[in-house]
Amino acid sequence: MALFTEEEQNQVRKAVEAAESKTSGEVRVCIEKTCSDEVLDRAAKYFYQLGMDKTALRNGVLIYLATVDRKFAIIGDAGINAAVPANFWDATKEAMLEQFKVGNLVDGIVIGLSRAGEQLQKFFPHQANDKNELPDDIAFMDGE
Repeated sequence: MALFTEEEQNQVRKAVEAAESKTSGEVRVCIEKTCSDEVLDRAAKYFYQLGMDKTALRNGVLIYLATVDRKFAIIGDAGINAAVPANFWDATKEAMLEQFKVGNLVDGIVIGLSRAGEQLQKFFPHQANDKNELPDDIAFMDGE
C-alpha cells in the first residue's frame, strides 16, 4: 500500500504550490517509511540530495517525515534560517505534531507548508522573474 493516496499527494502538492505562489522560496516534502539516522541528520542528507541548498537566495525549506518510525523534521537553508524568529521551526513542528498525534499526517504537513510559506513570503516575496527551481511533488525515499 502506498504511503499516501493519489488524492493526498495532490493535496500536498497543492499546498506546496500555494506556499510558493507568493514567495521566491522553495519548499519540498520528503517522506520515507523508516529513518535509520538521527532525524535532523537524515533530513539534512535529503535536503542536499534534493538540491535544496542550490536555490538562488538560499531559502529552501524541507519537511521530512519517516512514517513508520514516527519521526519528522523541518529544516531551512541559511537564508530563511537567518530571517525567521528563533522559535519559528519549533513552533511549526508543534503545530504539525498536534495533527500527527490524531492521525492527520496530510493536515499536519499542510500546516507546516502553510506556515513556512507565510514566513518565506514575509522575507522573500515573489519576484517578477521568479521561477520554480524545484519540483512540487512529494519526494518518496526508500529508507536506505
